[in-house]
This record gives sequence, C-alpha cells and structure tokens, in this order.
Amino acid sequence: MQYDVTVIGSGPGGYVAAIRCAQLGMKVALIEKYSTLGGTCLNVGCIPSKALLDSTEHYYNATHHFDAHGIKIEGIKLDLPRMIERKNEVVKQTCDGVVYLMKKNKIDVYHGVGSFIDKNTVEVTKADGSKQQLTSQKVIIATGSKPASIPTVPIDKKRIITSTEALNITELPQKMIVIGAGVIGLEMGSVFARLGTEVHIVEYMDRAIPTMDSTMSKEIEKVLKKLGIQFYFKHKVLEAKATDKQATVKVETPKGDIIDLKADYCLVAIGRRPYTEGLGLEKVGVKTDERGRVLVNEKLQTNIENIYAIGDVVRGPMLAHKASEEGVFVAEVIAGQKPHLNYRLIPGVVYTWPEVASVGYTEEELQEQSIPYKKGQFPFRALGRARASMDLDGLVKVLAHKETDEILGVHIIGARAADMIAEAVVAMEFRASAEDLARISHAHPTYMEAVKEACLAATENRPLHI
Repeated sequence: MQYDVTVIGSGPGGYVAAIRCAQLGMKVALIEKYSTLGGTCLNVGCIPSKALLDSTEHYYNATHHFDAHGIKIEGIKLDLPRMIERKNEVVKQTCDGVVYLMKKNKIDVYHGVGSFIDKNTVEVTKADGSKQQLTSQKVIIATGSKPASIPTVPIDKKRIITSTEALNITELPQKMIVIGAGVIGLEMGSVFARLGTEVHIVEYMDRAIPTMDSTMSKEIEKVLKKLGIQFYFKHKVLEAKATDKQATVKVETPKGDIIDLKADYCLVAIGRRPYTEGLGLEKVGVKTDERGRVLVNEKLQTNIENIYAIGDVVRGPMLAHKASEEGVFVAEVIAGQKPHLNYRLIPGVVYTWPEVASVGYTEEELQEQSIPYKKGQFPFRALGRARASMDLDGLVKVLAHKETDEILGVHIIGARAADMIAEAVVAMEFRASAEDLARISHAHPTYMEAVKEACLAATENRPLHI
C-alpha cells in the first residue's frame, strides 16, 4: 500500500498526528503493536490511573469527610474488583473513541509491529506472524516509552511491579513500597494509601517531585503525610528480591546504614525510557542519543529527512499533551506550514488530591540563571470556595520578572489545580504581566481567585484577602 504518511504508534502523539495529517488532505496509515489503540496513556497510563484516583478519592471522602457534611452512611465497604472493573470500562470507552476517530478521518489502521525496511518502507509483522509492507513518503515515529527499571531490582510483575501491574491489583495490599517520589510514584502511592494500604516511598533525591518547584515539593509532602504515606528521602535502593508473598527492598540510608523494607508489593516508579526496540532504526541510520532517544532537529525531523519522531521517544517532558502538540506540529510541518511550539509553556500536572500543576520557570531555575524576579503567594485556606468544599490545603505561587512584571512561572497545589493552570498558560503565551491577571475579574467564589490574589501579591504585595 502507498501512503503519504505512515505513523508508527497510536498513543496521544501518534493518533493525533494521524488525524491532523488526514485533516490536511494526506493519505495516512497508523501502525499499532497492540490490539487496542491509544498507547500507554489510554491503556495503562493517564486514563486508567485517573479513573482509580477519582474512585479512591470518592472512597476516602466517604470514609473521612462525609460526616462533616452531614451525610451519614453506615457500613461503607470497599469493592476493589468493581473499582478495577470501572477503570477498565473507562479505558475501553476511551480506546473505542480513538477507533471511531480513525474511521471518521479515513485512516488505515494496521495492528502489528512496525519496522523499517528502508526509509520509505515499513513492514508490519502481525500477531500471527504474517507480514505486510507499506510504502510511504513520510514516516512519523511515535512509539512512546516503557517503565524504566533498576538492574538490581528485577521486575517479576507479581511482587516487584510497575504501574501497569499496579493498575490491576484486585486484592488490597496491607503494605506497599514505592521506589520513586516522582509523578507516577505519588499518584499510585496515593491511590493505595486512600484505600488503607501502608505506603512507604523511597526517593534518592532530597524531596518529592524533584523536577518541580521546591515549594510544591514541600506542600505535597505535607499533604501526603496526612494520608499516612511515609517518605524516605536521600535513600538509595541497592536491590530488591521477591518471594511468592512479599518483596524485600534493601536500602542505604543517608548515614550509610543498610536497612531492609518488606511489603506485599514493591512498585518501581523511577520514570520511563524511550521505546524503540524492533523499529529497525539501524537499517535506515536514524540516530539516537546516549539515553536511547531519537535525535531530532527543531522541526522534529531525524537525520533521515523524511522520517520524523515525536512524544516520549524524543527529548523533552514525557507528557501525553506534549506528544499531542508535537503530533499536530509535525503534521503541519509536513504540510508546509510554519507551526510554533513553546516547550517552556507545556504544563506539568500531578493528579494527587490536592493536585499539583506547574508551568514556566521554577524559582530554582530563575535563581540559577540569575533572572531577576519577584513572587507572590496565596493560600487556598483563605478562599471562601475552598472552605465551602473543605479543600483547604494548597497555595498558588506566581513568579514575575522584577523589572517588566511579565509572568515567568506559575505553580499551584490545590483543588482543581490541573484545570486552573490553563489560565496561566494562556496568560504566558500572550506574555501577560502579573498585573494583567490581577486586574481581570475572577468569579466569586472560585478557586481561581487564588491566582488573582497571588498576582496581586507579586505586583505590589497587595493581596486583598490575606
């Protein structure tokens, strides 16, 4: 079959790239290794984890907060298998939606492993071993990532697991060890902590979510400790072993002592690595870096001019929405347009409760780069809306240029932070000042008033409600 564009991988980067190419009049093929479309995000990442995060938050509120609202419920029981079943229903609905979008946009879908024969030919090896070759003027690599691992911590998928297996546990663990206090570790740790599991998180760095602003790290640590989560910062994991019934993790403390942590499960959540196995990049000479990422230029073009790469398989944050933006970007580049993508303004979110959301520079980055700045903060506790919903934890932190007042970074921990960060992204795309946002009328009572007040605090240190 002859195509204008062949996309390898159907995650939020690949399927969006395929749709945008089709919208621009190209004949498109989409190759997916697995039987369902949607990649990691839809099948074993963003969507199922958010489904469980919502379900467990409902359960936690029912067992801890309903009484304060005057809601009396006797005999609340956890039905974890049903919770997992609902999660699977959400995943299926979402994946089926992608199938519909492929049909709507007349995109040909091939299930199997795609690998390069030459720069214009991709071979699809199906589950039954049969092969089919597709020829294409352009190829987009969107094969995503896989969970990273530690050589001395062998993942058996039974007791030493990744987030993929954690999403399908149907019997509540009494105790769980999580290696890594990044986004995945905090989200999955909070899922089980809300249900009553004793969660211990081991982190090599000195704080949680170490890539985000340190104020967010401090605040999320306080919140998760209230859930009963125990943190081991500056602890190095030496090895882990599993038996039929438990996992043992050998850890070195900051003082050099060696301790053993035992639990029903050990969840390895140290990040993800690019996935290019079986692609046959060496056949066409596509170059990768020392971390296995496909090297691309500013047009997301590899060293082979008709081959592009997007998403987790290239440099930049491993985020679904980053991959989608790159998918649109590449489609428009191929079509001869001149799209724009500002990586500094791609927001990052942690879907714990409260949520954490961030865009732009962190305070640490501004200090390192000697950029003059001022900051304003406002706590959720001072909001009428937060008091009404009992979501008192959290704050908004706004960083603005000391001389021009341009907003350089916004960091939010609090209820609905994931949605709130969008206002900051819009403001920063238009290079707004903190005063610009402070002078915009925000509805009352809302969580968004905290953004207005933090901007007031950043301009002339004049918040109204604190």
